[in-house]
Amino acid sequence: MDCLDLNEFQKKLSTHFRPWQRSIQFWLRATDIYTGYKVFQLRVSFEKDVRKQEAMWERQHEFAADKLFHMCSDLGGFFLKVAQVIGKPDLAPAAWVRRLVTLCDQAPATPLDVIQAVLENELGQCVDELFERFDADPIGSASIAQVHRARLKGDKTDVVVKVQHPGVQDLMMTDIRNLKAFALYIQKTDIKFDLHSIAKEMEKQIGFEFDFKREADAMERIKRFMLENNKKAPVMVPRVMRDMVTRNILKSLTLAYGQMILKSGFFHADPHPGNILICKGSEVALLDYGQVKDLPDNLRLGYANLVLAIADNDSLRVSKSYRELGIDTLSKCDDEQKEMLKLAQTMFDTKLPPGVTMLQPFSDESSIKKFSVPVFPEELFSILRTVHILRGLSVGLGINYSCAEQWRPIAEEALYLAGRLKGEDLKTKRRRRGLFRRVFGRVVAL
Repeated sequence: MDCLDLNEFQKKLSTHFRPWQRSIQFWLRATDIYTGYKVFQLRVSFEKDVRKQEAMWERQHEFAADKLFHMCSDLGGFFLKVAQVIGKPDLAPAAWVRRLVTLCDQAPATPLDVIQAVLENELGQCVDELFERFDADPIGSASIAQVHRARLKGDKTDVVVKVQHPGVQDLMMTDIRNLKAFALYIQKTDIKFDLHSIAKEMEKQIGFEFDFKREADAMERIKRFMLENNKKAPVMVPRVMRDMVTRNILKSLTLAYGQMILKSGFFHADPHPGNILICKGSEVALLDYGQVKDLPDNLRLGYANLVLAIADNDSLRVSKSYRELGIDTLSKCDDEQKEMLKLAQTMFDTKLPPGVTMLQPFSDESSIKKFSVPVFPEELFSILRTVHILRGLSVGLGINYSCAEQWRPIAEEALYLAGRLKGEDLKTKRRRRGLFRRVFGRVVAL
């Protein structure tokens, strides 16, 4: 075997064993972090002084945050997405946020020669034949792909070229399978919430991200919806170069999501800060349509009911909406109705319940501790994640607002058009709120 063959053999061998190496690394590190907390919970229970308990928890969070940071940083890929999800001031301990926030834009870039090889293989032409200019340094690099500024031959405007990192799909699918197994264990031991279904939906959604043709279709569909339903679209959607495809800011952003989720059911499901671009005139553009969700009408309208229940602080309607959506809950508390409303606000509204400044799922006072959720429809995960990302943005900007309250008229319109809310009921609702204006344009005259 000559030197070249040996190098090729070693490369193939490394590729074959890499998923196993990642799996071992994940389980060793995740188990270390988890058991560290379990041992600490036992140790802190012997301390009766509340202030000393709080200081002990802070030290434990800092210790765990350092381990979590190194796990996500070393493994990269999917775990950078994990850092995006949990590294928010409303969701994780402050020590975690301080460490994980720096990981959101640290995905390593693929070398230019590899990127050019991928493009030439996919598009069937040399990069020099396709582009007048192709910037060597990427504008940004994320867990799945990186983007470069370029200019097509014979064109006068710049474009953004998105290219997948070679081999990343197999590794990310391995990571998600490990996370599914870990989620199943956690929900049986600590958090009585259907985490396994959430992990399954993540597996499906992230799998879609590798299909760039599907992403292009989604981008055009959302762009068309925004233009058809607004005089001026609340957010901008990039224009797709079809022949080049091979497979007030927060208020505007939230309004766009209310319309997409409740009126269309088809929505961009990844509004983290790296996918939001502020343009001239404070216009907002949504980037990266790899994660989109097409919600069935029964869930879209069920969620519209839940939005109204949260906006009206109607705990009885929250319970009915949960049943309609297929969310099973088992109560562990006396004031079930009050806690059910608090759980709904925690899960599906950007405004946290009164007295709650941070979600602590392991705390005995957490709504998720007081209710077990043995069944959570995986299709709802994209809504849950979207609302939590919007909440993270609002907390970061110091704005405490309720998306449910903003979405109330959109939810009412969706239910009215589906025949589930009568015109007279709608008039009564709005009269009570002091709303005497036409809201549905040509559809309903109030």
